[in-house]
Amino acid sequence: MSGFTVKELLEDRRYDLKLEIVAGVDGLNNEISSAKVQKPGLALSGFTDHLHSNRVQVLGNTEMSYLDSLSKKDRIAAIHSLFTLKICCFIVTSNLDIFEDLKDEAEKTNTPLLKTTHSSDRLTSRIINLLEERLTETTSLHGVLVDVLGIGILILGKSGVGKSECALDLISKGHRLVADDMVLLRKSPANVIIGSSPEIIRYHMEIRGLGIINIKDLFGNTAVRVEKQLDMVVHLVQWNPNQQYDRLGVDEDTYEVLDLNLPIVKLPVTPGRNMTTIIEVAARNHILKIMGRHPALEFEKNLKKEILRR
Repeated sequence: MSGFTVKELLEDRRYDLKLEIVAGVDGLNNEISSAKVQKPGLALSGFTDHLHSNRVQVLGNTEMSYLDSLSKKDRIAAIHSLFTLKICCFIVTSNLDIFEDLKDEAEKTNTPLLKTTHSSDRLTSRIINLLEERLTETTSLHGVLVDVLGIGILILGKSGVGKSECALDLISKGHRLVADDMVLLRKSPANVIIGSSPEIIRYHMEIRGLGIINIKDLFGNTAVRVEKQLDMVVHLVQWNPNQQYDRLGVDEDTYEVLDLNLPIVKLPVTPGRNMTTIIEVAARNHILKIMGRHPALEFEKNLKKEILRR
């Protein structure tokens, strides 16, 4: 799990956090390493056992009202106690007035103190979504990711084997492109792999002899999507007459991505073989398996019954 700095949180525009820095600029490189957001609550009264320094701390109406109810001496003591815990950052919500004591302590300890116009609930949900996205395991693979009948298929294979051409044919049949050439993969909190494309090449494909094409412009919005859950892997390999290939589909291989095992189908490529149709059928077959049907195992079972009957 990689770190995410307070500066990156402040500069993010995708989630419209509306954050402003109030004090503690020198601490903007502090790392946030948990996707959970916390409100200090009882920590303001001195009970800090369950306060986590690696989490964003939100000061809402309850916290600020409590500090306002204290005498100046007690408020300074409470704030000082809070800031000695080396918290990554504090955010005051709902555009509430901020005590000078808070600003002073933030400056002294180099702890970023930010504010927003959002309510605590709205800010918390947005920050959690952002951090869950950014604080996940990631990797990248050379391949093509397509959405075929709702199944996210990662097509792998050596350069020139025809990955992009297969994807283009699938798109022309009504399926959708997610990423071509470079596929970014991340593990979501739900323990599934989500694939997407680097923004600079999003919606683009490279077809040898044709060059770079824009799938969104050529086929429309319905031919592309920004991201997709990865459900299975198709590995295209050059046909080797001396190699044995699976003819029954009973034994299932897996492909490991970010510590998760995904089903993989190895398809030999040879002239005259319609790889697009085979990949589409592989997607349909995967849907059957999700529904509890396994054609290959059913065939094997029925075959054994017939042999025993005779």
